[in-house]
Amino acid sequence: MTTDRPAVLASTLPAPRSAPFPPSPPGRAPAPRRGFLAKAFGITAVLSAAGSGLGLLRDLLLARYFGANQGTDAFLVAWTVPETAAPLLIEDAMSFLMVPAFALALVLREEDPDAPDPVRQLVRATLPWLLLALSGLALAAALGAPQLVELLAPGLRDPGLAVDCTRITAITVLPFGLVGYLAAALRAHHCFTAPAGIYVAYNLGILALLQGFHGHLGVRSAAFGVALGSLLMAGLLTGPFLRRGQAATGRNRRSRRSLVPMPLALLPVAAFTLTRQAQVFVERYLGSALPPGTISHLNYAAKVSQLAMTAGILICTVTFPLVARALAAGDLTAARDRVEKDLGQAAAVVLLGTAFLMACAPSVVSLLFERGAFGPGDTAATADVIRVYSFGLPAQALTGVMIRPYFSLRPVVRRADDPRTEDGGRRLLDWYPAAAMVLGLGVTVAVGLLATSRFGALGLAAGNAAGITTTAVLLLRGLVLRGIPLRLPRVLGGHARLVAAAAGATVLGTAVADLADDPLLSTLLGGLTVALAFAVLGTGLGAREVRGPVLAAARALNPSTGPLNRQTGPLDPPTVADEGKLPHGQ
Repeated sequence: MTTDRPAVLASTLPAPRSAPFPPSPPGRAPAPRRGFLAKAFGITAVLSAAGSGLGLLRDLLLARYFGANQGTDAFLVAWTVPETAAPLLIEDAMSFLMVPAFALALVLREEDPDAPDPVRQLVRATLPWLLLALSGLALAAALGAPQLVELLAPGLRDPGLAVDCTRITAITVLPFGLVGYLAAALRAHHCFTAPAGIYVAYNLGILALLQGFHGHLGVRSAAFGVALGSLLMAGLLTGPFLRRGQAATGRNRRSRRSLVPMPLALLPVAAFTLTRQAQVFVERYLGSALPPGTISHLNYAAKVSQLAMTAGILICTVTFPLVARALAAGDLTAARDRVEKDLGQAAAVVLLGTAFLMACAPSVVSLLFERGAFGPGDTAATADVIRVYSFGLPAQALTGVMIRPYFSLRPVVRRADDPRTEDGGRRLLDWYPAAAMVLGLGVTVAVGLLATSRFGALGLAAGNAAGITTTAVLLLRGLVLRGIPLRLPRVLGGHARLVAAAAGATVLGTAVADLADDPLLSTLLGGLTVALAFAVLGTGLGAREVRGPVLAAARALNPSTGPLNRQTGPLDPPTVADEGKLPHGQ
């Protein structure tokens, strides 16, 4: 999905004193309006849901063909490579770096249309070096596979199989990095369709080889599928990226408003992402000493739990380019309003999913996985882990929302005419998220070590939830220190109402789900109860993110009660800068 031309946020308010850039000149294109955001979110949600559905089917086939044993444990240790590369190179670190960089380039393009194209300048300065570095990383991962497996899971029963799978999945590093770069460029241009479809292509590649060759190659078929899927992802984005680049008009005149690379900005972003991913390393390391199948139970539980978190993150995936444009233009007020709204909406979506998982975990796991080699004991173990994991899901989503604007204030490039000096305090703040994540990881390790000997996989899941919650609390404070003036009482008060609604919905949903023995009926009854209870309780408690959609649905069912002006027609949709000022955040 694209717009006719790159839209740039209009600076509707004077830049605050702490604004990182001078105020934007008037007359630029207005921000995308609500219709654009709704359509972009709809397309992204549909394709992301399709990718998640195929990923769930992939996990179902893994469970059916291989169950939860030392073979799947070996593959999942090898899967650590693409699991680490995906957040680092696709959605997290690469997005944090390149969406703000392309947003700044687009702002400069609008400010000086006759100058050399800053977008092309950015690509020439960054893409060749990125491809070279990614090739070296992929080769190093393949050559160092034995040492990597020993480091990640020293207690693994079949390290040879894990080494083979690791060498196969090491191929993903190069295409994953290219996918992250191209997706960031396309999203900054407000093209969302192709980036939203990457996981559809990825999982189709895995499913094709898993279905066709699991009998001949065993679990290695899944590893080859991961490699094929990564290549399909890169192929999906290459065409749209090249067409977007060819659409830019040539510039001949030199401009003082060029971009200067800031390569050191890579370090704190990479450190944060790797430290966050280290939670998985801790689970695999400690889980390798537990009975066979424990790592698999943790993996299946995480995949189901993350569906709720992914739904919340979709919101900021669409709005992140808007926040980056606002920050590039120096409009901290518009960025603050958008971030506050994203925090509330993501919390509402994730807490609804959390309530559902806590209420219906046994029936959901039984419905999805209990067939073939995956037995009732695996169902009970996985469901218990899901319920513990769910306590950390809201913090996982909020961390994903907050870290995007945090790193947008210091992208990997800056204006050549930016008069700011790089003082030590600002450089030190760049490392705040990594430090917060290190403290959270310390909590994860401490809880895991203390609880694993007694509670097994549940202790690992509890450590994960406690660690990421610690990080989220620290990041909320860090965002204010960074210069985005969040209204914390408003944000925290809204989240408290949502948590109360989710707690009540969980209690009611659990009671209803336990009434039925059939997994499908239990899931449907429990899920419907959770949804209705969350809507009623959230509306009654005054949670803006719940009350707004409920009232909108009520008006849609009874249009005569809605405020419709038949003479003047509907009002123009608000701009991004105006959205935070509307009642109930609508």
